[in-house]
Amino acid sequence: MLSPATRYEDVVAKFSWQIPQYYNIGVDISDRQNPNDLAILFRDYDDQVREYTFGDLSRLSNRFANVLIAHGLKREDRVGILLPQAPETAVSHIAAYKAALIAVPLFILFGEEALEYRLVSCGARAVVTDATGLPKILAIRDQLPELRVVFCVDGPLEGAVDFHDALARASDRFTPVKTAADDPAIIIFTSGTTGQPKGALHAHRVLLGHLPGVEFPHDFFPQKGDRFWTPADWAWIGGLIDVLLPSLHHGIPVLAYRARKFDPEEAFHILARFGIRNAFMPPTALKMMRQVETPRDRFRYKIRSIGSGGETLGAELLEWGRETFDLTINEFYGQTECNLVIGNCGACMPVRPGYMGRAVPGHDVGIVDDSGNPVPVGEVGNIAVRSPDPVMFLRYWDNPKATTEKFAGDWLLTGDTGSLDDQGYFRYIGRNDDVITTSGYRVGPGEIEDCLMRHPAVALAAAVGIPDPLRTEVVKAFIVLRSGYVQSDSLIEEIQAFVKTRLAAHEYPRHVAFVDSLPMTTTGKIMRRELRKQVGQ
Repeated sequence: MLSPATRYEDVVAKFSWQIPQYYNIGVDISDRQNPNDLAILFRDYDDQVREYTFGDLSRLSNRFANVLIAHGLKREDRVGILLPQAPETAVSHIAAYKAALIAVPLFILFGEEALEYRLVSCGARAVVTDATGLPKILAIRDQLPELRVVFCVDGPLEGAVDFHDALARASDRFTPVKTAADDPAIIIFTSGTTGQPKGALHAHRVLLGHLPGVEFPHDFFPQKGDRFWTPADWAWIGGLIDVLLPSLHHGIPVLAYRARKFDPEEAFHILARFGIRNAFMPPTALKMMRQVETPRDRFRYKIRSIGSGGETLGAELLEWGRETFDLTINEFYGQTECNLVIGNCGACMPVRPGYMGRAVPGHDVGIVDDSGNPVPVGEVGNIAVRSPDPVMFLRYWDNPKATTEKFAGDWLLTGDTGSLDDQGYFRYIGRNDDVITTSGYRVGPGEIEDCLMRHPAVALAAAVGIPDPLRTEVVKAFIVLRSGYVQSDSLIEEIQAFVKTRLAAHEYPRHVAFVDSLPMTTTGKIMRRELRKQVGQ
């Protein structure tokens, strides 16, 4: 835990890692706290609100751990969790960790193809879902040879075990499996530059590694009366390990609520109604909230800290944050493989518009060339993190080649370029790959292109990101049609729907261009940089 100070240098000097040899996330966030303290405040889609204490989380996770073991799961088997922000999501994670299984969070808006790839890739033995996700799982179950059991949290439905009935019949006593801090705990899939997404395998220590990166941009979180919320889904590292798990570690309540569609007016209402003091807000959410008129006159919120990540916050958005919330929105930077390593902390250092901040205490972050050699101050290079580092992933699941390519010597290369000034502030320059940043998500073009190619009208396809004032970027597809097909608005709509229903709403191409050919290298690879040039990037 960081020690508060008014100077960045003092915060760094006082910090040292304390990673024990043995550590279990599930035990830490459910069994270590006062069992009577509030852990999760759950608002459902019908506006019903329920409270769950740490004692509830402890007992329910013990029951589900017993259920998983009874269904034959053993150490390091994978458990897919296809649920929204809900108590059952937290219980499923905690149970998996306690039983030394590996949790695999899955985004509720994923379509069947996106789910199939991830579940096959990790060899999931169990899946926990709800009435919305169950039909997707049942539709692909024949393609999931490793899958043994599906649990549904919405009661007895054909093809699934009733989650709550199974818990009711299980013992609430469970002896957690002893896990080392370096033992595997979670796989979070992250889209790469080419091909299909890669599963970043993290150890139990990843939560401890995240703590400085949460405490720093939230102005020395936790403080008395803190209460956390994010509109980001708990299937992503930003919602799960930037908010839920560290809050529970510190004994701080979390609001569980994710609207089907983000509404900026409702966001202000939530901050006020539930007494939210701390929030992680993606830049797109902040830009939408900025459009709400006179929020200070209409909503009685008392928020203490807001963190944001995904793109650099400009001077205007920072000033809006000060005028609207009486605080400085602190930007932070990281990625699924190595998260929350750079950030701002207005409580101990000046926040400079256009800069991501300084290295979060405990992390050695630098700017290096492609061989891992530091570049001179002010020069552009690869944003990199020196290993070993407690927040760094173990490896890509079943992909040693990609793991090796992620490193240059001791440096993990983030895939982003930036520069470092003489005061230690990092400036983000841009990506050195083809990842698309849209609505707070990082999307690889490979998965989109593979989906496009399955449409009967598509002969060749390429996907790139193009600038968008609200979403940072949106997907644009360049498509070569098969013989016999003619371009039309109706065909564009059909192709867009095809991708949206199979992958996810944020991945479908909002712009489609039909072309006669795509720029290719001599080895037949799509030259996406040439396509980006065509749209002015």
